Amino acid sequence: MKETPLSNCERRFLLRAIEEKKRLDGRQTYDYRNIKISFGTDYGCCIVELGKTRVLGQVSCELVSPKLNRATEGILFFNLELSQMAAPAFEPGRQSDLLVKLNRLLERCLRNSKCIDTESLCVVAGEKDLFLFRIHIQVWQIRVDLHLLNHDGNIIDAASIAAIVALCHFRRPDVSVQGDEVTLLVTVITETFIFKQYTLEERGPVPLSIHHMPICVSFAFFQQGTYLLVDPNEREERVMDGLLVIAMNKHREICTIQSSGGIMLLKDQVLRCSKIAGVKVAEITELIQKALENDQKVRKEGGKFGFAESIANQRITAFRMEKAPVDTSDVEEKAEEIISEAEPPSEVFLNLLSVSKPVLWTPGTAQIGEGIENSWGDLEDSEKEDEDEGGSDEAIILDSIKMDTGEVSNIGSQDAPIVLSDSEEEEMIILEPDKNPKKIRTQTISATQVKAPSKKPVKKRKKKRAAN
Repeated sequence: MKETPLSNCERRFLLRAIEEKKRLDGRQTYDYRNIKISFGTDYGCCIVELGKTRVLGQVSCELVSPKLNRATEGILFFNLELSQMAAPAFEPGRQSDLLVKLNRLLERCLRNSKCIDTESLCVVAGEKDLFLFRIHIQVWQIRVDLHLLNHDGNIIDAASIAAIVALCHFRRPDVSVQGDEVTLLVTVITETFIFKQYTLEERGPVPLSIHHMPICVSFAFFQQGTYLLVDPNEREERVMDGLLVIAMNKHREICTIQSSGGIMLLKDQVLRCSKIAGVKVAEITELIQKALENDQKVRKEGGKFGFAESIANQRITAFRMEKAPVDTSDVEEKAEEIISEAEPPSEVFLNLLSVSKPVLWTPGTAQIGEGIENSWGDLEDSEKEDEDEGGSDEAIILDSIKMDTGEVSNIGSQDAPIVLSDSEEEEMIILEPDKNPKKIRTQTISATQVKAPSKKPVKKRKKKRAAN
């Protein structure tokens, strides 16, 4: 499904608002949207919300053989997925240009900046021949999977925050090396080399060694670099002329920088953006550290944690009420006390119950006593006069009906014919023995017309009588 294009009116409206230093969501030019970080029950699982843009991050690890050119370093792998759940414009099973660009930018931001100590991920250094078997080097491969849950602009900032938060929150299993025997799930019988992987119950998990936290900050340019916005949303990205992404840590060290859109930026503009990025990165880093500390504190105290606990209760059940303990041991005694303290019923109510008998109208319903006469819609004097005139009109109509139907009754009195009639006016066929059927057109008036007569048909009847 293709992305719905913006109309010319929407485009002009957005550009006009940016020129007046106004944004649709009420933010200022350099304001970020609200950032919310929530953690799952497992280590290394988190959801980052940047406004309405949501990214799920999940970190996993496994023991693999290292690369030949870097035999003593672990492996970092990043994967970002854009599904149709986030936006209908994303095509499943196909790597778009946007996806390739985002994955490359994440690798440059996190892996090439050496934010994680990859040498600490190496378990056994070197290669050793044991009898006829060759024991290869084992290192940890850290895989970071990012899934875009909802797209509302600025994917790269939300993805970079989710990746670094998931890496800081992740814990890998502990290992130990003893002697010259390697034991990896299966023991290899040798003399003195042992490598053992512990479970989480045997020994606590080990966090990754992280040197710094690089975070991406995006700047959108409009009117060929004349206007600048921080953290553009989805509609602002559609009308922007260029994008500048700066990855920086809290020490104001630029990890990577990328410009796209084909616009020419001056040196002063880049320096201005770098200063703004330094302030934003410091604020986001402080927010990440507080979120990690709160989660670690809750886990140590044995409290509730996870995605379900991070969502506010009023968003799930608006009428949720906490359970209160109820003592039902002396319910009968309390009921007797309430009855004894209550006032006795009045004599009028007792007489009404003794005289009146319940009337069962339909199964499941009953009525005690007779109701008062209905006074709803009492007729006034003018309405009563109209009702009397309507009664006289009904008498005239009934007389005319009798005169019209008298001929039919006389004809049918000879041989008792059968009359078939269903509608107000139709051809009536009289069935007679040994004779051709005769067709007589008559007019029958339903009960509804008799109940609600009008004055117009009465006048027609009077004119017909005058003509006769």
